[in-house]
Amino acid sequence: MSSDALARLADERVDHRFKGLPPDADGLTVGELARRRRNLFADGFATPVLALSAERLEHNLALMETYAARHGLAFAPHGKTTMAPQLFRRHLERGAWGITLAVPHQVRVARAFGVRRVFLANELVDAPALRWIAAELAADPDFRFVCYVDSVRGVELMDAALTGTARPVDVVVELAAGEGARTGVRTEAECVAVADAVAAAPALRLVGVAGYEGEVPRATPERVRAWLRQLVGLAADFDAAGRFAGLDEIVVSAGGSAWFDAVADVFASVPALSAPVLRLLRSGAYVSHDDGHYRRLTPFNRVPEEGALEPAFRLWAQVVSRPSPEQAFLNAGKRDAAYDLDLPVAQVVRRDGTERPATGVEVTALSDQHTWLRTGPEADLEVGDWVGLGLSHPCTSFDKWPLIPLAEADGTVVDYIRTFF
Repeated sequence: MSSDALARLADERVDHRFKGLPPDADGLTVGELARRRRNLFADGFATPVLALSAERLEHNLALMETYAARHGLAFAPHGKTTMAPQLFRRHLERGAWGITLAVPHQVRVARAFGVRRVFLANELVDAPALRWIAAELAADPDFRFVCYVDSVRGVELMDAALTGTARPVDVVVELAAGEGARTGVRTEAECVAVADAVAAAPALRLVGVAGYEGEVPRATPERVRAWLRQLVGLAADFDAAGRFAGLDEIVVSAGGSAWFDAVADVFASVPALSAPVLRLLRSGAYVSHDDGHYRRLTPFNRVPEEGALEPAFRLWAQVVSRPSPEQAFLNAGKRDAAYDLDLPVAQVVRRDGTERPATGVEVTALSDQHTWLRTGPEADLEVGDWVGLGLSHPCTSFDKWPLIPLAEADGTVVDYIRTFF
Protein backbone atom coordinates (compact mmCIF):
# COMPACT_ATOMS: atom_id res chain seq x y z
CA MET A 1 0.00 0.00 0.00
CA SER A 2 0.95 3.64 -0.44
CA SER A 3 2.63 4.95 2.71
CA ASP A 4 2.28 8.51 1.41
CA ALA A 5 -1.50 8.20 0.93
CA LEU A 6 -1.91 6.70 4.39
CA ALA A 7 0.27 9.41 5.93
CA ARG A 8 -1.95 12.08 4.39
CA LEU A 9 -4.87 10.77 6.47
CA ALA A 10 -3.06 12.13 9.52
CA ASP A 11 -2.91 15.58 7.91
CA GLU A 12 -6.69 15.95 7.70
CA ARG A 13 -8.07 18.69 9.95
CA VAL A 14 -10.51 17.80 12.70
CA ASP A 15 -13.80 19.72 12.51
CA HIS A 16 -17.59 19.39 12.63
CA ARG A 17 -17.59 16.51 10.10
CA PHE A 18 -16.37 14.05 12.72
CA LYS A 19 -18.89 13.39 15.46
CA GLY A 20 -17.90 12.46 18.98
CA LEU A 21 -14.50 14.16 18.89
CA PRO A 22 -13.60 16.88 21.43
CA PRO A 23 -14.96 20.24 20.26
CA ASP A 24 -11.72 21.94 21.34
CA ALA A 25 -9.80 19.71 18.92
CA ASP A 26 -11.14 21.64 15.92
CA GLY A 27 -8.28 22.79 13.73
CA LEU A 28 -5.83 20.14 14.88
CA THR A 29 -4.77 17.54 12.39
CA VAL A 30 -5.77 13.96 13.06
CA GLY A 31 -2.10 13.17 13.65
CA GLU A 32 -1.70 15.99 16.16
CA LEU A 33 -4.79 14.84 18.04
CA ALA A 34 -3.55 11.24 18.11
CA ARG A 35 -0.18 12.31 19.51
CA ARG A 36 -1.93 14.03 22.40
CA ARG A 37 -3.28 10.62 23.52
CA ARG A 38 -6.43 12.04 25.00
CA ASN A 39 -8.60 9.91 27.23
CA LEU A 40 -11.97 8.91 25.83
CA PHE A 41 -13.71 9.50 29.15
CA ALA A 42 -11.85 12.46 30.67
CA ASP A 43 -10.56 14.65 27.85
CA GLY A 44 -13.51 16.21 26.09
CA PHE A 45 -14.99 13.53 23.84
CA ALA A 46 -18.71 14.13 23.34
CA THR A 47 -21.39 11.47 23.41
CA PRO A 48 -22.39 9.55 21.45
CA VAL A 49 -18.94 8.30 20.50
CA LEU A 50 -17.95 4.98 18.95
CA ALA A 51 -14.62 3.48 20.05
CA LEU A 52 -12.64 0.58 18.63
CA SER A 53 -10.55 -1.41 21.10
CA ALA A 54 -6.86 -1.35 20.17
CA GLU A 55 -6.13 -4.58 22.05
CA ARG A 56 -9.10 -6.51 20.69
CA LEU A 57 -8.48 -5.36 17.14
CA GLU A 58 -4.90 -6.62 17.34
CA HIS A 59 -6.07 -9.91 18.85
CA ASN A 60 -8.58 -10.51 16.04
CA LEU A 61 -6.07 -9.66 13.31
CA ALA A 62 -3.50 -12.05 14.78
CA LEU A 63 -6.02 -14.84 15.27
CA MET A 64 -7.22 -14.83 11.66
CA GLU A 65 -3.66 -14.58 10.35
CA THR A 66 -2.71 -17.78 12.16
CA TYR A 67 -6.04 -19.45 11.29
CA ALA A 68 -5.57 -18.88 7.56
CA ALA A 69 -1.96 -20.07 7.68
CA ARG A 70 -2.89 -23.17 9.70
CA HIS A 71 -5.49 -24.19 7.12
CA GLY A 72 -3.50 -23.33 4.00
CA LEU A 73 -5.85 -20.52 2.96
CA ALA A 74 -5.07 -17.29 1.19
CA PHE A 75 -7.00 -14.43 2.74
CA ALA A 76 -8.76 -11.46 1.13
CA PRO A 77 -10.90 -9.96 3.93
CA HIS A 78 -14.04 -8.21 2.82
CA GLY A 79 -13.09 -4.55 3.06
CA LYS A 80 -16.66 -3.33 2.57
CA THR A 81 -17.09 -4.23 6.25
CA THR A 82 -14.79 -1.39 7.28
CA MET A 83 -13.84 0.70 4.22
CA ALA A 84 -10.86 1.85 6.26
CA PRO A 85 -7.48 1.98 4.46
CA GLN A 86 -5.61 1.86 7.77
CA LEU A 87 -7.26 -1.50 8.43
CA PHE A 88 -6.58 -2.62 4.85
CA ARG A 89 -2.91 -2.04 5.60
CA ARG A 90 -3.06 -4.06 8.80
CA HIS A 91 -4.66 -6.98 6.97
CA LEU A 92 -1.96 -6.86 4.31
CA GLU A 93 0.85 -6.55 6.83
CA ARG A 94 -0.42 -9.81 8.30
CA GLY A 95 -0.14 -11.62 5.00
CA ALA A 96 -3.50 -11.04 3.36
CA TRP A 97 -3.49 -11.82 -0.38
CA GLY A 98 -5.57 -8.71 -1.06
CA ILE A 99 -8.85 -7.02 -0.19
CA THR A 100 -12.38 -8.07 -1.18
CA LEU A 101 -14.81 -5.31 -2.14
CA ALA A 102 -18.35 -5.06 -3.49
CA VAL A 103 -18.79 -1.99 -5.74
CA PRO A 104 -16.60 0.20 -7.98
CA HIS A 105 -16.44 3.12 -5.55
CA GLN A 106 -14.81 0.84 -2.99
CA VAL A 107 -12.24 -0.28 -5.56
CA ARG A 108 -11.40 3.37 -6.25
CA VAL A 109 -10.79 3.92 -2.53
CA ALA A 110 -8.56 0.86 -2.36
CA ARG A 111 -6.57 1.91 -5.41
CA ALA A 112 -6.18 5.46 -4.08
CA PHE A 113 -4.32 3.90 -1.15
CA GLY A 114 -2.26 1.54 -3.28
CA VAL A 115 -4.02 -1.82 -2.76
CA ARG A 116 -2.61 -4.07 -5.47
CA ARG A 117 -4.97 -7.06 -5.32
CA VAL A 118 -8.73 -6.69 -5.32
CA PHE A 119 -11.41 -9.37 -5.43
CA LEU A 120 -14.76 -7.79 -6.36
CA ALA A 121 -17.52 -10.05 -5.05
CA ASN A 122 -20.05 -8.86 -7.59
CA GLU A 123 -20.65 -8.94 -11.32
CA LEU A 124 -19.45 -5.59 -12.67
CA VAL A 125 -21.48 -4.39 -15.68
CA ASP A 126 -21.16 -0.61 -15.33
CA ALA A 127 -19.32 0.54 -18.46
CA PRO A 128 -17.55 3.63 -17.02
CA ALA A 129 -16.35 1.59 -14.03
CA LEU A 130 -15.11 -1.20 -16.29
CA ARG A 131 -13.18 1.27 -18.44
CA TRP A 132 -11.62 2.74 -15.29
CA ILE A 133 -10.62 -0.77 -14.13
CA ALA A 134 -9.10 -1.40 -17.57
CA ALA A 135 -7.08 1.83 -17.32
CA GLU A 136 -5.81 0.82 -13.87
CA LEU A 137 -4.75 -2.58 -15.19
CA ALA A 138 -3.01 -0.99 -18.16
CA ALA A 139 -1.16 1.54 -16.00
CA ASP A 140 -0.03 -0.87 -13.28
CA PRO A 141 1.32 -4.32 -14.21
CA ASP A 142 1.25 -5.28 -10.53
CA PHE A 143 -2.47 -4.62 -10.14
CA ARG A 144 -4.52 -7.84 -9.91
CA PHE A 145 -8.30 -7.59 -10.21
CA VAL A 146 -10.80 -10.46 -10.12
CA CYS A 147 -14.60 -10.20 -10.20
CA TYR A 148 -17.68 -12.38 -10.43
CA VAL A 149 -19.67 -13.24 -13.54
CA ASP A 150 -23.06 -14.87 -13.14
CA SER A 151 -24.86 -14.42 -16.47
CA VAL A 152 -24.26 -14.55 -20.20
CA ARG A 153 -25.77 -11.08 -20.48
CA GLY A 154 -23.32 -9.78 -17.91
CA VAL A 155 -20.40 -11.27 -19.81
CA GLU A 156 -21.62 -9.62 -23.01
CA LEU A 157 -21.90 -6.21 -21.32
CA MET A 158 -18.45 -6.53 -19.79
CA ASP A 159 -16.82 -7.56 -23.04
CA ALA A 160 -18.48 -4.72 -24.94
CA ALA A 161 -17.32 -2.13 -22.41
CA LEU A 162 -13.78 -3.51 -22.42
CA THR A 163 -13.27 -3.81 -26.18
CA GLY A 164 -9.69 -2.97 -27.10
CA THR A 165 -8.29 -3.04 -23.58
CA ALA A 166 -4.66 -3.99 -23.08
CA ARG A 167 -5.20 -6.64 -20.40
CA PRO A 168 -8.18 -8.96 -20.04
CA VAL A 169 -10.18 -8.72 -16.83
CA ASP A 170 -9.99 -11.87 -14.72
CA VAL A 171 -13.37 -13.32 -13.77
CA VAL A 172 -14.71 -16.23 -11.72
CA VAL A 173 -18.07 -17.89 -12.27
CA GLU A 174 -20.23 -17.25 -9.20
CA LEU A 175 -22.16 -20.31 -8.08
CA ALA A 176 -25.39 -19.44 -6.28
CA ALA A 177 -25.83 -20.86 -2.81
CA GLY A 178 -29.18 -22.35 -3.78
CA GLU A 179 -32.65 -21.45 -4.99
CA GLY A 180 -33.79 -18.26 -3.33
CA ALA A 181 -30.23 -17.24 -2.50
CA ARG A 182 -28.79 -13.91 -3.54
CA THR A 183 -26.73 -13.68 -6.75
CA GLY A 184 -24.98 -16.41 -8.73
CA VAL A 185 -25.61 -19.04 -11.39
CA ARG A 186 -28.29 -21.54 -10.34
CA THR A 187 -27.62 -24.67 -12.41
CA GLU A 188 -24.67 -26.62 -13.80
CA ALA A 189 -25.88 -26.01 -17.35
CA GLU A 190 -25.98 -22.26 -16.73
CA CYS A 191 -22.47 -22.38 -15.26
CA VAL A 192 -21.25 -23.99 -18.48
CA ALA A 193 -23.07 -21.39 -20.58
CA VAL A 194 -21.50 -18.52 -18.63
CA ALA A 195 -18.05 -20.11 -18.88
CA ASP A 196 -18.52 -20.57 -22.64
CA ALA A 197 -19.49 -16.91 -22.94
CA VAL A 198 -16.29 -15.89 -21.12
CA ALA A 199 -14.22 -18.08 -23.44
CA ALA A 200 -15.73 -16.22 -26.39
CA ALA A 201 -15.07 -12.78 -24.87
CA PRO A 202 -11.58 -11.48 -25.75
CA ALA A 203 -11.63 -8.89 -22.96
CA LEU A 204 -12.23 -11.47 -20.20
CA ARG A 205 -10.28 -14.41 -18.79
CA LEU A 206 -11.82 -17.20 -16.70
CA VAL A 207 -9.60 -17.87 -13.68
CA GLY A 208 -11.82 -19.85 -11.30
CA VAL A 209 -15.07 -20.21 -9.40
CA ALA A 210 -16.46 -18.55 -6.29
CA GLY A 211 -19.52 -17.95 -4.18
CA TYR A 212 -20.83 -17.03 -0.75
CA GLU A 213 -21.90 -19.82 1.58
CA GLY A 214 -23.57 -17.38 3.94
CA GLU A 215 -26.55 -17.34 1.56
CA VAL A 216 -27.21 -21.11 1.75
CA PRO A 217 -30.96 -21.36 2.52
CA ARG A 218 -31.74 -22.77 5.99
CA ALA A 219 -28.01 -23.06 6.60
CA THR A 220 -26.68 -25.91 8.71
CA PRO A 221 -23.12 -27.27 8.80
CA GLU A 222 -24.18 -30.13 6.54
CA ARG A 223 -25.97 -27.93 4.00
CA VAL A 224 -23.12 -25.43 3.88
CA ARG A 225 -20.51 -28.16 3.37
CA ALA A 226 -22.63 -29.74 0.65
CA TRP A 227 -22.72 -26.45 -1.25
CA LEU A 228 -18.98 -25.95 -0.80
CA ARG A 229 -18.35 -29.44 -2.21
CA GLN A 230 -20.49 -28.44 -5.18
CA LEU A 231 -18.32 -25.37 -5.68
CA VAL A 232 -15.13 -27.45 -5.55
CA GLY A 233 -16.68 -29.94 -7.95
CA LEU A 234 -17.47 -27.13 -10.38
CA ALA A 235 -13.81 -26.07 -10.36
CA ALA A 236 -12.71 -29.67 -11.01
CA ASP A 237 -15.20 -30.05 -13.88
CA PHE A 238 -14.11 -26.79 -15.49
CA ASP A 239 -10.49 -27.84 -15.20
CA ALA A 240 -11.14 -31.27 -16.70
CA ALA A 241 -12.82 -29.55 -19.64
CA GLY A 242 -9.69 -27.46 -20.23
CA ARG A 243 -11.28 -24.16 -19.24
CA PHE A 244 -8.28 -23.14 -17.11
CA ALA A 245 -5.60 -24.02 -19.65
CA GLY A 246 -2.57 -21.75 -19.48
CA LEU A 247 -3.27 -20.30 -16.04
CA ASP A 248 -0.57 -19.92 -13.41
CA GLU A 249 -3.17 -20.49 -10.67
CA ILE A 250 -6.85 -21.36 -10.35
CA VAL A 251 -9.02 -19.37 -7.93
CA VAL A 252 -11.52 -21.16 -5.69
CA SER A 253 -13.07 -18.68 -3.28
CA ALA A 254 -15.75 -18.46 -0.59
CA GLY A 255 -15.97 -17.39 3.00
CA GLY A 256 -18.10 -15.03 4.98
CA SER A 257 -17.68 -14.63 8.70
CA ALA A 258 -20.22 -17.25 9.85
CA TRP A 259 -19.01 -20.47 8.16
CA PHE A 260 -15.29 -20.13 7.49
CA ASP A 261 -14.68 -23.36 9.45
CA ALA A 262 -16.69 -25.21 6.81
CA VAL A 263 -14.73 -23.43 4.07
CA ALA A 264 -11.46 -24.51 5.66
CA ASP A 265 -12.65 -28.12 5.95
CA VAL A 266 -13.90 -28.48 2.39
CA PHE A 267 -11.13 -26.44 0.74
CA ALA A 268 -8.59 -28.74 2.39
CA SER A 269 -9.84 -31.47 0.05
CA VAL A 270 -9.66 -29.52 -3.22
CA PRO A 271 -8.17 -32.05 -5.68
CA ALA A 272 -5.01 -31.44 -7.66
CA LEU A 273 -5.86 -29.39 -10.73
CA SER A 274 -3.87 -28.40 -13.79
CA ALA A 275 -2.40 -25.38 -11.95
CA PRO A 276 -1.90 -24.50 -8.27
CA VAL A 277 -5.15 -23.57 -6.52
CA LEU A 278 -5.57 -20.24 -4.71
CA ARG A 279 -7.94 -21.19 -1.87
CA LEU A 280 -9.21 -17.71 -1.13
CA LEU A 281 -11.12 -16.96 2.09
CA ARG A 282 -12.97 -13.63 2.25
CA SER A 283 -14.21 -13.21 5.84
CA GLY A 284 -14.25 -9.55 6.88
CA ALA A 285 -16.49 -9.00 9.91
CA TYR A 286 -13.95 -10.78 12.11
CA VAL A 287 -11.80 -7.66 12.37
CA SER A 288 -14.10 -5.94 14.86
CA HIS A 289 -16.36 -8.95 15.50
CA ASP A 290 -19.54 -8.01 17.36
CA ASP A 291 -21.80 -8.55 20.35
CA GLY A 292 -24.72 -10.01 18.41
CA HIS A 293 -25.09 -11.77 15.08
CA TYR A 294 -21.52 -12.95 14.53
CA ARG A 295 -20.83 -13.60 18.18
CA ARG A 296 -23.59 -16.22 18.04
CA LEU A 297 -22.51 -17.67 14.70
CA THR A 298 -18.72 -17.47 14.80
CA PRO A 299 -17.04 -20.70 13.72
CA PHE A 300 -14.86 -20.44 16.82
CA ASN A 301 -17.95 -21.32 18.87
CA ARG A 302 -18.14 -24.60 16.95
CA VAL A 303 -14.38 -25.24 17.07
CA PRO A 304 -13.25 -23.57 20.31
CA GLU A 305 -9.75 -25.05 20.19
CA GLU A 306 -9.04 -22.72 17.24
CA GLY A 307 -9.31 -19.65 19.50
CA ALA A 308 -11.92 -16.95 20.03
CA LEU A 309 -12.62 -13.60 18.43
CA GLU A 310 -13.33 -10.61 20.70
CA PRO A 311 -15.93 -7.88 20.13
CA ALA A 312 -13.92 -4.71 19.53
CA PHE A 313 -16.60 -2.02 19.23
CA ARG A 314 -18.29 -0.14 22.04
CA LEU A 315 -20.68 2.74 21.50
CA TRP A 316 -20.76 5.19 24.40
CA ALA A 317 -23.94 7.19 24.92
CA GLN A 318 -25.26 9.28 27.77
CA VAL A 319 -28.47 9.09 29.78
CA VAL A 320 -30.40 12.22 28.85
CA SER A 321 -33.81 11.34 30.30
CA ARG A 322 -35.05 9.17 33.19
CA PRO A 323 -38.80 9.75 33.05
CA SER A 324 -39.74 6.82 35.30
CA PRO A 325 -38.13 4.05 37.35
CA GLU A 326 -38.82 1.67 34.46
CA GLN A 327 -37.53 3.77 31.59
CA ALA A 328 -34.51 5.80 30.46
CA PHE A 329 -33.24 7.27 27.21
CA LEU A 330 -29.73 7.61 25.75
CA ASN A 331 -28.57 10.19 23.23
CA ALA A 332 -27.64 7.66 20.53
CA GLY A 333 -29.92 6.09 17.94
CA LYS A 334 -30.15 4.73 14.43
CA ARG A 335 -27.74 7.38 13.17
CA ASP A 336 -25.07 5.99 15.48
CA ALA A 337 -25.66 2.27 16.15
CA ALA A 338 -25.98 -0.79 13.95
CA TYR A 339 -29.54 -2.05 14.15
CA ASP A 340 -30.21 -4.02 10.95
CA LEU A 341 -29.85 -7.44 12.63
CA ASP A 342 -29.95 -6.96 16.42
CA LEU A 343 -30.47 -4.14 18.87
CA PRO A 344 -27.46 -2.90 20.85
CA VAL A 345 -26.79 -4.47 24.24
CA ALA A 346 -26.26 -2.37 27.36
CA GLN A 347 -23.01 -3.64 28.87
CA VAL A 348 -21.55 -1.15 31.34
CA VAL A 349 -22.38 2.11 33.10
CA ARG A 350 -19.78 4.81 33.92
CA ARG A 351 -20.26 7.42 36.64
CA ASP A 352 -17.56 9.59 38.21
CA GLY A 353 -14.80 7.55 36.58
CA THR A 354 -16.10 4.22 37.87
CA GLU A 355 -17.38 1.49 35.56
CA ARG A 356 -19.82 -1.25 36.55
CA PRO A 357 -22.05 -3.80 34.78
CA ALA A 358 -25.31 -2.45 33.34
CA THR A 359 -27.38 -4.70 35.58
CA GLY A 360 -31.11 -4.44 34.97
CA VAL A 361 -30.73 -2.27 31.85
CA GLU A 362 -32.16 -3.51 28.54
CA VAL A 363 -32.30 -1.82 25.12
CA THR A 364 -35.83 -2.15 23.73
CA ALA A 365 -35.84 0.16 20.69
CA LEU A 366 -33.95 2.79 18.71
CA SER A 367 -35.26 6.10 17.41
CA ASP A 368 -33.25 8.30 15.09
CA GLN A 369 -31.27 9.83 17.97
CA HIS A 370 -32.46 8.00 21.07
CA THR A 371 -31.96 4.57 22.58
CA TRP A 372 -34.94 3.31 24.57
CA LEU A 373 -34.02 1.53 27.79
CA ARG A 374 -36.12 -0.61 30.07
CA THR A 375 -34.77 -0.49 33.61
CA GLY A 376 -35.51 -3.01 36.34
CA PRO A 377 -35.54 -2.46 40.11
CA GLU A 378 -31.84 -3.34 40.34
CA ALA A 379 -30.78 -0.77 37.72
CA ASP A 380 -28.67 2.08 39.11
CA LEU A 381 -28.96 4.68 36.37
CA GLU A 382 -29.03 8.48 36.51
CA VAL A 383 -29.18 11.30 34.01
CA GLY A 384 -25.61 12.06 32.96
CA ASP A 385 -24.31 8.47 33.25
CA TRP A 386 -22.39 7.05 30.31
CA VAL A 387 -23.62 3.68 29.04
CA GLY A 388 -21.40 1.42 26.96
CA LEU A 389 -23.31 -0.47 24.28
CA GLY A 390 -22.22 -3.62 22.47
CA LEU A 391 -23.19 -3.66 18.79
CA SER A 392 -24.25 -6.28 16.29
CA HIS A 393 -23.18 -6.54 12.62
CA PRO A 394 -20.04 -4.42 12.20
CA CYS A 395 -20.80 -3.81 8.51
CA THR A 396 -23.36 -1.20 9.53
CA SER A 397 -21.33 0.25 12.38
CA PHE A 398 -18.31 1.46 10.41
CA ASP A 399 -20.45 3.25 7.85
CA LYS A 400 -21.93 5.61 10.44
CA TRP A 401 -18.60 6.93 11.74
CA PRO A 402 -16.10 8.58 9.36
CA LEU A 403 -13.42 8.89 12.07
CA ILE A 404 -13.32 6.30 14.86
CA PRO A 405 -11.12 6.60 17.97
CA LEU A 406 -8.86 3.59 18.50
CA ALA A 407 -8.71 3.33 22.27
CA GLU A 408 -6.70 1.26 24.72
CA ALA A 409 -8.40 -0.45 27.66
CA ASP A 410 -7.91 2.54 29.98
CA GLY A 411 -9.49 4.91 27.44
CA THR A 412 -6.29 6.33 25.97
CA VAL A 413 -6.95 7.10 22.30
CA VAL A 414 -3.87 6.14 20.30
CA ASP A 415 -5.14 6.64 16.74
CA TYR A 416 -8.20 7.47 14.62
CA ILE A 417 -9.53 5.15 11.92
CA ARG A 418 -10.78 6.96 8.80
CA THR A 419 -13.59 5.32 6.85
CA PHE A 420 -14.78 5.99 3.27
CA PHE A 421 -18.37 4.89 2.68
